[in-house]
Amino acid sequence: MEQEQIIKDILELIEQQPDITNKEIARSLSLPENMIKDLLEELSDTRQKILIVDDELDTLTALKRALEADNYNVVEAADGLSAIEMVKAEKPDVVLLDLMMPEIDGFGVCKRLRLDPIYKQIPIIMLTAKGDLSDKIEGIEMGADDYVTKPFNLHELKARIKMVLRRAQD
Repeated sequence: MEQEQIIKDILELIEQQPDITNKEIARSLSLPENMIKDLLEELSDTRQKILIVDDELDTLTALKRALEADNYNVVEAADGLSAIEMVKAEKPDVVLLDLMMPEIDGFGVCKRLRLDPIYKQIPIIMLTAKGDLSDKIEGIEMGADDYVTKPFNLHELKARIKMVLRRAQD
């Protein structure tokens, strides 16, 4: 069973029986109780979700910790293909997207997301060491909402994240 369908089934059961327990939901759907518990916790998490896509583990880990300290729900992907899968599975509020990655580069990921009517509204901030003007222009023309070069100032990046999230909510 696909996760989206499982969530729909869980919500339907809760709507029908508001005091249903996780154990009863698990039994009804023939799924492990811990899976039901995890999905319900995920559904009740109201924090804004940020997907960080970077193949450099050091950058990814440090940025994830800094954003989690600001109470964001942070998910991660290490390459372009994983990024597209994570966007579909997690539906983040913003994507921080490295440009140079294996499989599909950041431009390719950005282009695919912008062509998909379901995901084209998700703000994308390109986060890359490629600071040439032509790269910045290409990123923005591909549909990126912002372009930040590495090394970046963490306070500035957080301000840019808040800015694109504000714009997306308007």
